[in-house]
Amino acid sequence: MNNGIIHRILAIDYGSKRIGLALSDPLLIFSYAYKTILNDDKFWFNLDCVIREKEVDTILLGIPYQENGNLASNAPSILKFKEAMAKRYSIEIVEWDESQSSERAKEIIIQTVPGKKKRKDKGLIDRGSASIILQEYLDSLIK
Repeated sequence: MNNGIIHRILAIDYGSKRIGLALSDPLLIFSYAYKTILNDDKFWFNLDCVIREKEVDTILLGIPYQENGNLASNAPSILKFKEAMAKRYSIEIVEWDESQSSERAKEIIIQTVPGKKKRKDKGLIDRGSASIILQEYLDSLIK
């Protein structure tokens, strides 16, 4: 699959307030929720650091769709974000359908995170969603 070359994919679940990040392992087998960063004036600096420190060579960007297959209402802002990334980085950016990832992340959090107070951390959902998106993508590479 990767011809002995180590890769790392960064998945992004973009939101107007928070951005969830997940990373692949270097062998592209599994994903893990990495962190949530605020969508503020330090965002690009923080994203630059992650891409550099983790040696990311591909970005997987979640794109939301409605059940009827049309783009969701927040998709234009995500596509605008993709354009900004393409201008900033010389890294492959892959779009991936993120439909229902937040709902699945919420279910996993309910099952695995003890205590209601910890579950209220919305950053858990953001990075969990990014991890789900990335795992779906990695699984599709094996098929």
